[in-house]
Amino acid sequence: MTKKLTILTGASRGMGLAMARQLLADGTARDDTLLCISRQTSEALTLLANTTGTTLLQWPQDLVHGDRVSTRLEHWLLEQVGSHFTSATLINNAGVIGRIGPLSQIQPADIAHALRVGLEAPMQLTAAFLRATQHWPCERNVLNISSGLGRRAMASQATYCAAKAGMDHFTRCLSLDESMKAQGAKVCSLAPGVIDTDMQTQLRSAEAGLFPDRDSFASLKANGQLTSPEAAAARVLAYLARPDFGSQPVADVRETTP
Repeated sequence: MTKKLTILTGASRGMGLAMARQLLADGTARDDTLLCISRQTSEALTLLANTTGTTLLQWPQDLVHGDRVSTRLEHWLLEQVGSHFTSATLINNAGVIGRIGPLSQIQPADIAHALRVGLEAPMQLTAAFLRATQHWPCERNVLNISSGLGRRAMASQATYCAAKAGMDHFTRCLSLDESMKAQGAKVCSLAPGVIDTDMQTQLRSAEAGLFPDRDSFASLKANGQLTSPEAAAARVLAYLARPDFGSQPVADVRETTP
């Protein structure tokens, strides 16, 4: 019998919602626990969990307050019995595009918001998760959902690119930390490909004068080159389930095959 614990941020829409659905619908998920941390809860996920028998917890939290959320998570994890789980996984999926435009036109509050949600909160949650579960005997994983824009610069996307680049590099550092421990966690910052989500709609709707690459994103949609949230979620979860997960601290589902 398996009894997996998965903590997933940004589970209320897009690929995060698709991942939550697939985790709940997994045929082996009856004894699992899924904790979703999002600004909104989902009645559809509650109904699905009732059908499959999976334990579902939904915390309506804004990750702009990552310190509060990570403290709550750490306290909750310390109340759990680690030996009851065969694996524990944190998926840092939440992120925001923020205001689109040259950095000189972005207000300090907008920069702070994007970096708090996209970089600061994942680091805080990861630290809390690893600290609280450090003595658990089960396998532990941290999957950070990154982006190709963390590895490629783009005009008018300084905050998003910086957050994802920071996520990649803190994962590299984290991998080194965990490799020196007897039972260190396996970690990876994974780019999931270009997905047809609200973020893509936001990019296609940006003012052309403020976003030189707007037409490129519109072309991806027009030419059917965007992956559906469901397909992207399946690829990400399949990557997480691979026996060599964590062997590459920074990876891309489009460049690696099972």
